[in-house]
Amino acid sequence: MANLSLKHIYKVYPNGAKAVNDFNMQIDDKEFIVFVGPSGCGKSTTLRMIAGLEEITAGELKIGDTVVNGMEPKDRDIAMVFQNYALYPHMTIFENIAFGLRMRKVPDVKRYKKDDNKGHRAGEPVLDKNGQEIPVMRKYNKQELAAKVNEAAEILGITEYLKRKPKEMSGGQRQRVALGRAIVRHPKVMLLDEPLSNLDAKLRTQMRSEIVKLHKKLETTFIYVTHDQVEAMTMGTRIVVMKDGFVKQIDTPKNLYKYPANKFVAGFIGTPQMNFFACTLKKSGDKVKIKFTDADAEIAVPYAALMKTTPHYLDGNKNVILGFRAEAVSLDGAGDAKIKVKISHSEELGTETLVYGDLNTEGGEDTRIIIKAGGFRQFEPDAVCTASLDTEQIHLFDAETEESIMPRVPEFNYLDCSVKGGKLTFLGTTETLPPAISCADGKGELLIPVSAVKFGGGIKAKVTDSETVNGKILLTLEINGSRLYALSDKERKGEVSIGIDYKAITLRVGGSEVLPMPRINCLDGALIAEKKDGATVYCLLIGGEKFAAPEEVYTKIFAATTGRKAFNTAFRYEWDAYGLSVGENGISAEVEGMLDYGEEKFARVNAGGQTLYVKTDADLSGTVRIVPDAAKVSVVESERRIRIV
Repeated sequence: MANLSLKHIYKVYPNGAKAVNDFNMQIDDKEFIVFVGPSGCGKSTTLRMIAGLEEITAGELKIGDTVVNGMEPKDRDIAMVFQNYALYPHMTIFENIAFGLRMRKVPDVKRYKKDDNKGHRAGEPVLDKNGQEIPVMRKYNKQELAAKVNEAAEILGITEYLKRKPKEMSGGQRQRVALGRAIVRHPKVMLLDEPLSNLDAKLRTQMRSEIVKLHKKLETTFIYVTHDQVEAMTMGTRIVVMKDGFVKQIDTPKNLYKYPANKFVAGFIGTPQMNFFACTLKKSGDKVKIKFTDADAEIAVPYAALMKTTPHYLDGNKNVILGFRAEAVSLDGAGDAKIKVKISHSEELGTETLVYGDLNTEGGEDTRIIIKAGGFRQFEPDAVCTASLDTEQIHLFDAETEESIMPRVPEFNYLDCSVKGGKLTFLGTTETLPPAISCADGKGELLIPVSAVKFGGGIKAKVTDSETVNGKILLTLEINGSRLYALSDKERKGEVSIGIDYKAITLRVGGSEVLPMPRINCLDGALIAEKKDGATVYCLLIGGEKFAAPEEVYTKIFAATTGRKAFNTAFRYEWDAYGLSVGENGISAEVEGMLDYGEEKFARVNAGGQTLYVKTDADLSGTVRIVPDAAKVSVVESERRIRIV
């Protein structure tokens, strides 16, 4: 069995179209992963790249510990089940399942075919002069084939059909045969490309359950592609939602439903589709008023529910999108958030009734709403009812980016602060600002990234809540009665001491603004080859200087630029401040200033018009030489904007 690693995977066609854009994912052994999305989103292309049926434009694909980018499909130890069964009509079911095994060879040792006069018995291993068994590759024998086929048939419940031809079997039975042909080899990874789309609804439901049971029996890694979100929700341990070649969210079915990261995921996952309305948010005391833009309606929610939301969304001027599911609205009168709905029609579905209506009771803008009500209830068309919204189940998205503004892990802590005499006061604590931060006195706003809250500083805090989100531990801290979010690598309880990474903060006081030190240094360059001591050495060429490229770097560049002449391609090379140093031989740069953050110092330099930030222990001035660490480089192909390393 095996885990998979996909790092910066791209598929770009010769005409420049990107089918898959910067796909990154770690798949654990025995997981059931589902790729889901509309047609043309890149899910099947990604699966085919894993299978080896599509060439990877750029990126690194590992199965287990082996990089398989250039490996033939037959050598990857994977099995694939396609949408059409692709069975051989002239063969029996036994032969269809056994066909792949007949084509393969298995490792064994060379054996004597018959007894001889030297005391060797038939079937005994042949030894070399050192007494070691001689390895060979051989085909399966009849007994081994029968055992493996019968084992697969028993798992799938088709043992009694092994002598039949495919035309004598139903669609579901044929799909089981296709599965049997895949599992008979006991592959490391099972790939399934919309295997149920040709079946009717009842059979699809049955086969869905069978595949889940099969996954549990085989205990191997499954990757399943579908456009049906019901299949995705009921089968996957994790789901990858894709759109236009981009991954929109990777999460468990429960988290995708409860915590969509963007409007697309919110609308794609769940039946019926989530209700969406344009609105604005206005904070008033401990409440936030949500005013519908296209309807005469307004509701209020507790501010505590929106504490992770960026404050500028709460000023009443920023356009946002309110989303809530049909089951979050009730026509039974319970709840505080009331809205008027004009009934259009209803659909009785047995245990529930879907009620369609409009928030504009007098007509006008299209503000359709779908409500789930109890089964077999009658609703008169054009009747105006009062609906109640469960405010704990609302979702809010930016109107432009469509990203959630209610993240489970907030990006920043937004705090009021004041500065006086080089001292910063926030949350009732006062800290001396490092020399790198020069700010006028006054009151303002402090933005501290959640990742910039460090443990082990001089600020006392108390852990009041802890939440694990996709492997990250989000802590809610209390400091002098106020709240602060932090990320931790381990569970923490009770009293803790924290500090702030000041090079990551944003400080706005009066009309001045202190921005964080940039995390990424960018330099344009190329790849060159030169002879040295009779061997070819590949180098990063930057500002006329050459830096030897590690094998891992140049091999990935060659793989991503096949047919495009890597030596004539423009690249953008990236490092953080710790990937650059000052040395005797390097890129000439002029020191523009020093940034002293107390525990760390950085030099701000100008190299050919590019501003770089370099970690240093000494104060620098004048002209220096910047030496990039080629082993820590990140490489982007400039023209196609593909991240290669």
